[in-house]
Amino acid sequence: LGDRAQAPSGAGHALENRLVFTRVFASLYRDLNINRLAGFFREFRAGLVGAASRSEPRICLLTPGPYSQTYYEQAYLARYLGFLLVEGGDLVVRDDKVHVRTIAGLKRADALLRRIDAEWCDPLELNAASQLGVPGLMESIRAGEVVIANMPGAGLIESRALLGYLSAIAQRLMGEDLILPHIATWWCGGPNAHSSVMANFDNLAISGAFVGNPPGLEDGKSALPGELSSDRREKLRAAVERRGVDYVGQEVVRLSTTPAWIDGAIAPRPFTLRVFAAATPDGWTVMPGGFCRMSDNIDARALSMGEGVTSADVWVIEDKPVELTTLLPKIDEVRIVRQLGNLPSRAADNLFWFGRYLERAEATLRLVRCYCARVTDASSDSSNAARLRLQALLEPRREKDDVEPRRLTPAEIATAALHDTSALSSGAALARAARNAASIIRERLSQDIWQILSELEQRLAVAPAHTPTEAELIDRAEGALHSLSALSGLIQENFNRVAGWAFLDIGRRVERGIATCALARTFADRDATAENLDILLDLIDSQISYRSRYLIGVALAPVRDMALLDPNNPRSVAFQVARVSEHLTGLPTLRQDGILEAPQRIARMLDAELSVAEAARLDGQKIIGFESSLSSLAIAIEARYFLQGSNAVRAETPKGLA
Repeated sequence: LGDRAQAPSGAGHALENRLVFTRVFASLYRDLNINRLAGFFREFRAGLVGAASRSEPRICLLTPGPYSQTYYEQAYLARYLGFLLVEGGDLVVRDDKVHVRTIAGLKRADALLRRIDAEWCDPLELNAASQLGVPGLMESIRAGEVVIANMPGAGLIESRALLGYLSAIAQRLMGEDLILPHIATWWCGGPNAHSSVMANFDNLAISGAFVGNPPGLEDGKSALPGELSSDRREKLRAAVERRGVDYVGQEVVRLSTTPAWIDGAIAPRPFTLRVFAAATPDGWTVMPGGFCRMSDNIDARALSMGEGVTSADVWVIEDKPVELTTLLPKIDEVRIVRQLGNLPSRAADNLFWFGRYLERAEATLRLVRCYCARVTDASSDSSNAARLRLQALLEPRREKDDVEPRRLTPAEIATAALHDTSALSSGAALARAARNAASIIRERLSQDIWQILSELEQRLAVAPAHTPTEAELIDRAEGALHSLSALSGLIQENFNRVAGWAFLDIGRRVERGIATCALARTFADRDATAENLDILLDLIDSQISYRSRYLIGVALAPVRDMALLDPNNPRSVAFQVARVSEHLTGLPTLRQDGILEAPQRIARMLDAELSVAEAARLDGQKIIGFESSLSSLAIAIEARYFLQGSNAVRAETPKGLA
C-alpha cells in the first residue's frame, strides 16, 4: 500500500497493544509461544548506539510536540527506550554539534530518532516557517556530528510516483523480483501512463505523486473520480490533464478482512498491517509483530480507512516456547549510575509549573471548603466579616463595566470557583493547566499519576446542572482534595528523587509559600479576630498541630509563628524555603568558582531571614517582603534553569579538562 520512512508512527502503539494484552491474558500469551517485541527494540537501540561517535551516546526522540496526533505514542516509546523526548526548541547547534538545553547547560546529543518531516527539520536550509526544527541541523548532519534516524531525504521512497517502478528497481538493484506486490500504480509524468490514466479515469483512484496537495486533492486524500460531484470531477480531471507529473492513478482494491469480536459474535472487519524494519549492528531486522488497524466500515477500501478505526495486537507464533527477551543489553556488566541526569530545560520548566498548578488548585479547593462552611455557620458580625474576606479571595475579578454585574449568591460564587473554566483561578482551570503541563512531560509520569490527574480534571470540569447547596459544594471540594492527596502521595512515594522531582517539589514549595504569605496578610493582620485566625489555620491545614501545641485559644503571635516561621510545620513558609534551598543545593551548577548562583543566594538569604524573625514583631510589610522574595526566587529559578532561546549556555569546564 505504501511506505513510511520520514517519521514512521505505529511502533509505540504496537508495543502498547502487546503490553496491554500480556497483562490481561498473561497465561494465554505464554502458552501461545508468541514472539516477544523487546528484542526488536533492543536491537534498534543498539543500532543507534553503534552509529554514534561516542561509546555512551545521548539519544533523543525529536517530536513535533504535544499537539501532534501521535504525541502519546512518541512519549510512550521514549520512556520505553530510555530516550530523551525533545522538541526542536530543546536543541541548539554549536560548533556543528547538536546539544540539548538542560539544567546543567548544553549537553551533546549524539543521535536523534526523528518524528518530524524533513521539510520542518531546519528552518535555515529547508522551510523557513518551521518552528519545529533545529536551526543548523543540516550542517551538523553534513559534518557527521549527529546520527539521524531516519535521515532527511528518506522520505523519497514515500513518493507514490515510485510505486510504478518498484519492480524494475528491485531487479536493477537486487537482481530479484518483489516478494510482496504493490498496488498497480501509473505515474502520470510519463506519456504512456498519463494516457492510460486519462482513458480509465473514472475507474482509478487519483492520488498525489509527491509530498504536498496538488489541485483537486487539497485535503491531501486520494479521490475516486467516479464518486465525486461533476464539478469536482471535472476540476480534478483538468488538473491531471494540465500537469500530470503531480499525480498518480492507482488500482482500487479492497482490504483483506480479519475476524473481530463484534457485539458478542465473530464478524469480518477490513484491516491494514503496518510492519517495521530497523537497521542494527547485525543488519536489518524486522519486528516480529506490527501495528494492525481495523475499520468498522465493512466496505473499506485501501485508500483511507477513515473514522471508526481500532487497533489490535499482531502475533508471530513459534511452534516451541519462546525465549524471554528484555531491553537489557546482552552483556554481564552494566555501569551503575546514580546521578541527577541531564534534565532538559523544557521538562524542568513544565515540572516546575506542574507543581505550582497543583498547589494553586489545592489552595482554591481549601478556600471553597472553608467559605462554604463559614456560610453555613455564620452567626455573628465577626463571622460575616471573615466570610466576606474569604469571598473576596474567591470572587472572579471583573473589568469595570457600564452595567452593574448581578450579585452572586454564596453558592454561585463557590460553584464558579470550583467549575468555571473561564476563571483562571478556579479549580477546573487550574486542574486543566496542571494536566496541560503534565502532557508535555508525560514520558516522566507513571500511568497511575496520569489517571488520577485526568480524573481530577474531569471531576472539576463537570458543573452541576443546578446550583448546589453549600453542603454539596463542600462534598465536591473534599472529593477533589482527596484526588489531589492521592496524587501527592503517588508523587511523594513513586517519583524517583532526581532532578525532575526537585523541580516539581520546588514548584509546589514556592507556590505554597507565596499563598501562605498572602493568606497571613489577609487573616493574620494586626487587628485579626479569633475567627480570622481560625480560618488561617484551616486554610493551611494546621488546626490539629496548633491545638496539640497550645491549650489556650487562637492568638495572633502563635498563629503567625505556625504559618510563617515554624521550621517543623510542613505548611509554614520557613519549611517551604528550607526545602527549596536543599533542592537547589543538590542541582548542578554552571560555575566552577564556588560562588552561589542567584536562586541559591535568594533562597539562603530568605531562609536566614525567616530563621531569625520573631512572630511578635512581624507586620504586614515584613510579610509582603517574604512574599516578594519568594516571587523573586521563582523568577531567578526560571532565568537560571529554563535555558531557552538566546540564554542557552554551556557549563564552565574546569581547567585541565577537555
